[in-house]
Amino acid sequence: MRSKSRKTDGFQAFAVSGINTISFGIAATPEARKDLLGFAVERFDPTENERYIMPGFKVFRSVIPNPGSGLCVTTWEHPVQSFVWDDFTAKPDREYEYTFFPLRGTPRNLDRSAQPFKIAVHTEPLYSKLEHDVFFNRGVASSQAYNRRFGNKKPNDPSLTKEQQEAAKQWLSRDLDDALLKFIKQAKEGDGLRCCFYEFRYAPAAEELKKAIDRGVDVRIIVDAKENGRTDRDGTEHAAFPRTDNLEVIKKAGIPRNRVVLRKARAANIQHNKFMVLLKGQRQRPAEVWTGSTNLSQGGIHGQTNVGHWVRNEDVAERFNAYWELLRADPGGQDGDDAATSKRKNAELKAEVQALTEVPATIEEIPQGVTPVFSPRSGLKVLDLYVSLVDSAAVSSCITLAFGISAVFKEQLKNNPPDGNIVLMLLEKEDRPNPRSTKPFIPINARNNVYKAWGSFLRDPVYQWAKETNARALELNSHVAYVHSKFLLMDPLGDDPIVVTGSANFSAPSTDSNDENMLIIRGDRRVADIYFTEFNRLFNHYYFRAVTEATSRRPRPAAAPAPAGTSAAAESLFLNEKDVWTEKYQPGKLKQKRLDLYTGMEGFTNGG
Repeated sequence: MRSKSRKTDGFQAFAVSGINTISFGIAATPEARKDLLGFAVERFDPTENERYIMPGFKVFRSVIPNPGSGLCVTTWEHPVQSFVWDDFTAKPDREYEYTFFPLRGTPRNLDRSAQPFKIAVHTEPLYSKLEHDVFFNRGVASSQAYNRRFGNKKPNDPSLTKEQQEAAKQWLSRDLDDALLKFIKQAKEGDGLRCCFYEFRYAPAAEELKKAIDRGVDVRIIVDAKENGRTDRDGTEHAAFPRTDNLEVIKKAGIPRNRVVLRKARAANIQHNKFMVLLKGQRQRPAEVWTGSTNLSQGGIHGQTNVGHWVRNEDVAERFNAYWELLRADPGGQDGDDAATSKRKNAELKAEVQALTEVPATIEEIPQGVTPVFSPRSGLKVLDLYVSLVDSAAVSSCITLAFGISAVFKEQLKNNPPDGNIVLMLLEKEDRPNPRSTKPFIPINARNNVYKAWGSFLRDPVYQWAKETNARALELNSHVAYVHSKFLLMDPLGDDPIVVTGSANFSAPSTDSNDENMLIIRGDRRVADIYFTEFNRLFNHYYFRAVTEATSRRPRPAAAPAPAGTSAAAESLFLNEKDVWTEKYQPGKLKQKRLDLYTGMEGFTNGG
């Protein structure tokens, strides 16, 4: 939901709210910025009749010169020095009123006499009866919040009580785990569930599907049963991943083998789907779909960034069900086929997949509503469409990339001018030259109006920031530790946003080789708002850590050695003691570009 306030003494607030996250932008005239030390922020929750000043983490050095790692202050004393701010602690389907108090004066003698300005917002419900519900896990095991709550300990650490262990897992998964199980639990006697998963090794989901079978639900499950092989970063080899783990969990949960289809054809490719279809009643009418990026594993639920997407659309469900029926025959080249037979079978599979749904060739052809996209398919037209969505946005685009930036994106974006549409990328790891590659490295950066954040964590304490852990250290993930989600947003704060989400990694193999599913959603501002606020939360989290990591590698001049225990990023953890922080909001600078996203937002619901 999108809101804006009235103009007050040169200030105006803009907000976009998701489910748990609200992102704000504050427009300020040059006169309003003068001598401004920042904002104190008050939140009022009428539902619980709570009114309090929001906490802060940065402090004035002259007031607190040596902040400790557990320090938490209020914005009444140590204000927010930003025109872009987020609240990550909101509750679903709530009315809130935020009051911003402009602060001037000096750090030890703050002047709070300026007229405050207020904005009313409403968060989206977690569960609805609408076409779409969206569920993100926390995706930030590397965080100060996890450290404060659980001391960087593994969720199964024996020093934690059972209640603390469950609390740690619940904090990490947020509502993703509950929503996944809720989708299964809704199936009643006589209904059906058609499941298709790459990784099927999350015991709670397997056990819930067994309960569904026991109450008379026609459950059928396709799992990847190939011996794809995988080597973790620590050198551990998994010759039959995910086959061995999938079959073990199925057996342990007591799911009858006649309910399971083993996807073994096309051994060189991955059965990478993660979806379920709900079939209603004796007629087994396709009704709803669960999809997204979430593998059924501990790491998928609790570790790396992931999203679950619940769709209540019979046409979409019918197409997913048709795709499931196609895959249940284990189509494609089999072990033992000669080359010609394998080639023919693979071509037939791609033709049948493409016949399931008509996919637009251009942005203009994308219809309003939901368009499913299935793989494998011949050619890379779908990938080219995704590239166009990122490159041709009028204002902004956002994308998450778990396995690097495909060359097709770079070839298009390298010509994006500094004043073109802003592109925000969230990556699993830093985009750097690969010394083993013979292909030239194509850098894309701020010169192309492209800004990248990547999976990182604070390895060392930085002033009041404590040393962090990560999903791999918590033994939640061994391969992809940070960013596993696969979604793309084109002009998410415009009047006609486009969201692409699902299982595919925006790469050539995910288009023409793997079994994959995606949704292209056009014109649904509620869906775009939820995805944008969560992308914003994750980008902000990892951008700070990525910059800290990158700057720590840069040599400092010999004449200006870093003080013990500090870095360039550490210096920025203190508040400015004058209004010089506002100078970072100049045309052409990243902070101003991100502020412009809010002030140029369309489709307001409140205050519009």
